[in-house]
Amino acid sequence: MTNKLTVALLFGGRSSEHSISCATAGGVLAAIDRDRYNVIPIGITRDGAFVLEADDPARFALDADALPEVFDNGTRIRWPESSLSRQLTVSDGDGYRSLGNVDLVFPILHGPFGEDGTVQGLLELVGLPYVGSGVLASALGMDKHFTKTVFQQAALPVAPWRTITAGDWAEAPGMAFAAAEELGLPVFVKPARAGSSVGVSRVSNLDQLAEAMRVALLEDSKILIEAGLRGRELEIAVLQGRPGEPTRASVAGEVRVTGRDFYDFAAKYLGASGIDLVCPADLTPVELAEMQTLAIRAFDAIDGAGLARVDFFLTGDGWVINEINTMPGFTPISMFPSCWLASGFTYPKLIDELIEVALAHRAAPAALRLAV
Repeated sequence: MTNKLTVALLFGGRSSEHSISCATAGGVLAAIDRDRYNVIPIGITRDGAFVLEADDPARFALDADALPEVFDNGTRIRWPESSLSRQLTVSDGDGYRSLGNVDLVFPILHGPFGEDGTVQGLLELVGLPYVGSGVLASALGMDKHFTKTVFQQAALPVAPWRTITAGDWAEAPGMAFAAAEELGLPVFVKPARAGSSVGVSRVSNLDQLAEAMRVALLEDSKILIEAGLRGRELEIAVLQGRPGEPTRASVAGEVRVTGRDFYDFAAKYLGASGIDLVCPADLTPVELAEMQTLAIRAFDAIDGAGLARVDFFLTGDGWVINEINTMPGFTPISMFPSCWLASGFTYPKLIDELIEVALAHRAAPAALRLAV
């Protein structure tokens, strides 16, 4: 096929979810249609250097004994000098050379310095279209305190919570203990701006709270203490439509916790026991329709774009939104692709859809800017 699109796949990053981002990139590198796309793999090291990476899916396989990582190989990516160019260059031992023009950036980044609007801002500055939510929605989706605040304003159901800062904990730790007692045990202690259950603890008695706060504060200076909910844990995937088309929600997936306190990092990515993922979940047509409607409303409430995964609890009192993830895990075992696979998409087709939707929404404005 001629006239292939060139996609820059951006992964790694400075957050604690670095390895999950690499594993997600490995899945996309293995599945993307090479007849339709040229791919430029760009890794971000843990120190924030942009390097030209190997186009080798096996290099980024998710292995519990050796998690994938972007290492500094001495190359450096140079982004376009202005919005009038889409040319990427790379420096190595022989100097600078062109990598050609980029049609789209696919930023498969999780956590701070990638999923939180920072990289999205960089791409906006240089005028490169990209997959996923923009600066505002990415920042809102990353910060659980502000996500919940926006959802409340949109009359969407969220679990009760209190926010405690590092300063609060240092100066008046009693605030955290009072919040936990007010919310009722068990509570969950979470970093406000982290994902993949990194830094999350379940606190079933107050003797565990100080350690839970210590673990969470390693990830963030703002912590949520959230009421524990009894109910089914379900997730649903959302895809933005093309201009003029509606946003779509997939079938639902269910996380069944049988031998662990909660769906933690080890269970999500390292194959730990005690968790079963069921997709599609056993829901009535009415329940699924309600969940899909709430997921789309949540996506719209933060002004989302491209894709998202919305996590719920189905309690005795109905649906409660746990959080929204604007760049969900995209590994072959992740819930986002699993939900769409069960909804009729193949993995390569899902990648096509994300690219086509992003270009439909972002490439035209860029072209207009170039023509002015």
